[in-house]
Amino acid sequence: MTRIDFYILPDVDEIARHRFTCRLAYKAATTGKRVHIRTLADSADDIDALLWEYPPQRFLPHARLADTSGAEPVTIGTEDEEPTHDEVLINLATEIPGFFSRFERVSEVVLANQRVAGRDKYRRYREGGYALFHHQMDDWE
Repeated sequence: MTRIDFYILPDVDEIARHRFTCRLAYKAATTGKRVHIRTLADSADDIDALLWEYPPQRFLPHARLADTSGAEPVTIGTEDEEPTHDEVLINLATEIPGFFSRFERVSEVVLANQRVAGRDKYRRYREGGYALFHHQMDDWE
């Protein structure tokens, strides 16, 4: 069954949320997992650009889902796109995708000032009987 991890960041901005997402993707990809970052359309370019330089001195091969060759360990897609692999999903979009349950792991990265939306997602996953894990990331950088 899919494992769901909630990462709660302190009151920081969306850019910090994207940096944390890059670190999370890097950690998963370096263990051999394929990662899909699902985000809002207006954030996809920002995450794509950030993956070229963050974490520092650690390039992570990646591609937009529409442009992937299939060899990249990390793909970036919007809410309308569905990846072909089923290992790790980092969901930055506002909604839970209908295809989430085929993934081994799903990560939800929530800013502290967005807890209401995070709690709603948490409740929906819990009602589905999924294994939920909560991580308070006060000092992650």
